Amino acid sequence: MDGNGRWAKKRGLPRTAGHQQGIEACKRAVRSAGELGVQYLTLFGFSTENWSRPEDEVNELMRLLRMYLRSETAELHRNNVRMTMIGERTAFASETIELIENAEKLTAENDGLNLQIALNYGGRDEIIKAAADTAKKLQEQNIEPTFEAMQEHLPQNLMTSKTPDPDILIRTSGEQRISNFLLWQCAYTEFIFTDTLWPDFQKEDMEAAIGEFRGRDRRYGAIASK
Repeated sequence: MDGNGRWAKKRGLPRTAGHQQGIEACKRAVRSAGELGVQYLTLFGFSTENWSRPEDEVNELMRLLRMYLRSETAELHRNNVRMTMIGERTAFASETIELIENAEKLTAENDGLNLQIALNYGGRDEIIKAAADTAKKLQEQNIEPTFEAMQEHLPQNLMTSKTPDPDILIRTSGEQRISNFLLWQCAYTEFIFTDTLWPDFQKEDMEAAIGEFRGRDRRYGAIASK
């Protein structure tokens, strides 16, 4: 059971209540990131695997997504946040796609926090599509798609091509798996695990994660620094 579901179960509430509180946690995370000087924040909102959940739960998640976009887009813009989406948006209803595109257009020129929301996103799907696109483009340029060429050019065809790889991945709710999230991009990301359920995640939790990150020695395959 995910963190939102466990949060609701502990309180004797339906899973939908947990998802509603998860939305509030998203709002807090965006505010906290801005206050703490974070430049890039990616929130995993809905995975490609989440479509397999019960239909009423999926419908509620879609409703909450539309509600978030309607209520928060103007606020994001006021706070100089630039919002983009990664994932395959064509699976969503036209109303949802329009809300996403409106949010991206309105905030496109903002230069504060860069907020990426992963919706209908899966890391494996992203890599497979990027590899196919890279091989095709290399062949069109008469470049042999060797291992070296693919490794050099593939990142340009990822959905995150305009953003740096993440420094930190914060995994809440006691989970210790990556769950098909930014598989390529997290090659040298520092993982922070916390038992805090996502609906309970506060600014203090983000501060603690950043503090732990700053104390780590990032070697990128090299020997430890002295």
